[in-house]
Amino acid sequence: MSIIEFEGVRKTYRVGEQEIHALAGIDLRIEEGEFVAIIGPSGSGKSTLMHLLSCLDTPTEGRMVVCGTDLSRSTPDTLARMRNREIGFVFQSFNLLPQLDVVANIALPLVYSGVPRREQRARAEEAARRVGLGDRLANRPPQLSGGQCQRVAIARALVNNPRIVFGDEPTGNLDSTTGRNILSIFKELHAAGKTIILVTHDPAIAAEAPRVIELCDGRIVKEVRA
Repeated sequence: MSIIEFEGVRKTYRVGEQEIHALAGIDLRIEEGEFVAIIGPSGSGKSTLMHLLSCLDTPTEGRMVVCGTDLSRSTPDTLARMRNREIGFVFQSFNLLPQLDVVANIALPLVYSGVPRREQRARAEEAARRVGLGDRLANRPPQLSGGQCQRVAIARALVNNPRIVFGDEPTGNLDSTTGRNILSIFKELHAAGKTIILVTHDPAIAAEAPRVIELCDGRIVKEVRA
C-alpha cells in the first residue's frame, strides 16, 4: 500500500522578481515499509522534496497524498497535525534543547500532543532504551557525544510511534564509525516495519538503502532498486 503519492508535484519560490523552480514535476510513489534514500547535488531539489514529503510544506502545483490524506492545499495547522501523528524527523544538527535532559528532550512531541506527564516519561524512557541510552537518561546534550545526541534525536522521532521516519543528513555531523552505527538503527527500524526516508549527499550512505532516488535540477533523473 502506498504511504506517499506525488503526482506532477512542482514547487516554485519567488525571490524578489525572480522565480526559482525547486521541483519541476515529480511523480513518486513510496510503499509502506520501504527504505528509500534521496540523493543529489546541492541545488538539486532534495531538501525541498524532503520538506514536502515530511509535511513541512505544500506544493505549488500537483497532488500530494501522505498516509491516505490529500495535503496538496493544506493549511499549516493540518500539516502540523499530520507531522505530529504520523511522522518522525531526525535532523543533521540534532535540534536538541541543551538545558533539558535526555528524557525531557525525547518527550517534547508528547508534550505538544497533550500526553499526561507520567506517560510522557514512561514512553520517553522506553524510546531512550530502544536506542541504547538507558544509562544516560539524566544527561544533558552538552554531556553527550555527537553519536549519543543523534540517538536522542532518533528516540524523539520514535516516541509518538510514527509510520514514517525521515532523516535529513542524519550522519552528516558524525565520524564514519558513529555514522555507520546510526545507520544501523535506521535499518533496525526498517526491519521492524517503519517506512524510512533518508536525504543524503553521500553515495555510500545512499547505497545502504534498498531504493535510491537521484535528483537533478528538480527532477528525478535516476532510480535504483536493490
